[in-house]
Amino acid sequence: MERSIIHLNVADFAAAVERALDPRLAGRPLVIARPAAARATVFDMSEEAFRAGVRKGMPLALARRRCPEAQLLPPRPERYARAMRVLFETALAYSPRVETGRADGHLFLDATGTRRLLGPPMDIAWRLRREVRARLGVTPIWTLAPNKLVAKAASRLVKPEGEYIVAEGEEEAFLAPLPLELVPGVERCDLRTLGSFRLRRAGEVAALPLEALRVLCGARAGFLHEAVRGIDPSPVRAAGEPAPEIAAEERFAGDTDDEAELAAALARLAGRAGAELRRRRLAARRVRVVLHGADGAEALRRAALQPPTADDFLLRDAARRAAAAAWSRRVRLRGLALACEGLVFPPAQRELFPAAGERGEGRARLMAAIDRVRRRFGEEALRVAAALPPETA
Repeated sequence: MERSIIHLNVADFAAAVERALDPRLAGRPLVIARPAAARATVFDMSEEAFRAGVRKGMPLALARRRCPEAQLLPPRPERYARAMRVLFETALAYSPRVETGRADGHLFLDATGTRRLLGPPMDIAWRLRREVRARLGVTPIWTLAPNKLVAKAASRLVKPEGEYIVAEGEEEAFLAPLPLELVPGVERCDLRTLGSFRLRRAGEVAALPLEALRVLCGARAGFLHEAVRGIDPSPVRAAGEPAPEIAAEERFAGDTDDEAELAAALARLAGRAGAELRRRRLAARRVRVVLHGADGAEALRRAALQPPTADDFLLRDAARRAAAAAWSRRVRLRGLALACEGLVFPPAQRELFPAAGERGEGRARLMAAIDRVRRRFGEEALRVAAALPPETA
């Protein structure tokens, strides 16, 4: 059956919500940030501020230089969460398969198979936009495509307002002329690598055979080879269905910029996530690390695992790579979170411990022994040295 995935997106969501609540803000550049925070960063901004060069995560001082006329407001996450709930509830009337992320103003809705009951998916999208505008006072973008990746790329193309339909079979042709940065999942490191070979558009990368792409991009090649062709079999999760990931988080006793303390926390979180992966007989393709700054800003980075693994040590190493990339602005940290994504279930999963030969077998026995000890005596009964706080390591 042909899939019909709607992507609904309120551009610059926090700024749009603030303007809906205070119409006097309309038409003026708007920057949302905590002005009192040390080394404050931009939480969100309006389209006018974006055109002036303001970006999310940018130091507030730089944003003020780029757009001195901008109105400054503190972020109010509870407002955005309430608005997001309204957005979700409105969409839920049309399909039980509605997937949202954080309170960021976007969602995916799977309208596959709803035509007889609710009409064509395009009509559903039009009605959704009308209802959201009536309930929230904001006007979302909507796009319709056979999968989530292409629908999101279309939203990026028409931002800040509009609609777009990509028909079944037209995914690769639609993406071909687009800059690579508009393809969801393409990361900065990919742009740098491919750009060094003058590959800047999706169609240019799609023209490469997978073997050539592996030479250029290594473990990222498989994902990129499918993404630039508009291939994305991932489902829209049903309402209330948990995200396919295993996560753990930790808060520091006090704000810190100690690298050793961060490394120890990453090792502890990797150990917890690895144990849960092994308990469920899963392996992870990616590790996501989110660093929570003392100034209220968040930095998120991912690191790939090739092949997928449930090995604590490989998870830890990937988490360290992601954290090093995320901590480019050396602010003090309040806490961090680690998540294992792209989970693989047997029988597709070949090994939980992909190291070759005897080394892999030895690592598997070690992990199994650690799990047995912790199940019997508790998590704190056995800890690797890297996970100990710096003063006790």
